[in-house]
Amino acid sequence: MRIMTKKINFKITIEETAERHPVPVLGIDYKVKIVYKNVKVAELDVEDEIIKISLPNKYKKANNEKILDMAIDKMYEQIAKVEVERAMEKTRILLGFAPEDYEIKKMSDTFGKCENNKITINPEIVKYDRDVIDYIVLHQYCHLKYKNHCKSFINLIEKYEPNFKKYEKFI
Repeated sequence: MRIMTKKINFKITIEETAERHPVPVLGIDYKVKIVYKNVKVAELDVEDEIIKISLPNKYKKANNEKILDMAIDKMYEQIAKVEVERAMEKTRILLGFAPEDYEIKKMSDTFGKCENNKITINPEIVKYDRDVIDYIVLHQYCHLKYKNHCKSFINLIEKYEPNFKKYEKFI
């Protein structure tokens, strides 16, 4: 009896990794693992408190720390688009008014600012839980009515967030 064999072609991908711990997202600390493999575009998966970022092999020789920083910044930007929009809509409904415009932009010295009726939110706020994000957005909305931290400003914040003092360290 003769056994027929079939030729099977397969590709073995050797993965090299870089890791960073912890990376906070919405108040939860995640481990981040970068995997270099045969892909054309970067991919990001979250599973069991591990963020796995798959990068094309061509980035293997690049500075791992720099690549990791860029990937995490991009991840924060993408999450911020969703979370800030959610918080903006929630606050708009709560207060009954909205800014003329807003943007998500990395800033080195603050998580939020309000200038010329435009709110700017730092994407790194997504390191913290949703209560903090909601407070930062509320704080900036209140600056649409009051440009400084006068008594009326504090009263407006306190009306919608009675425990506002626990969030002041984020402003």
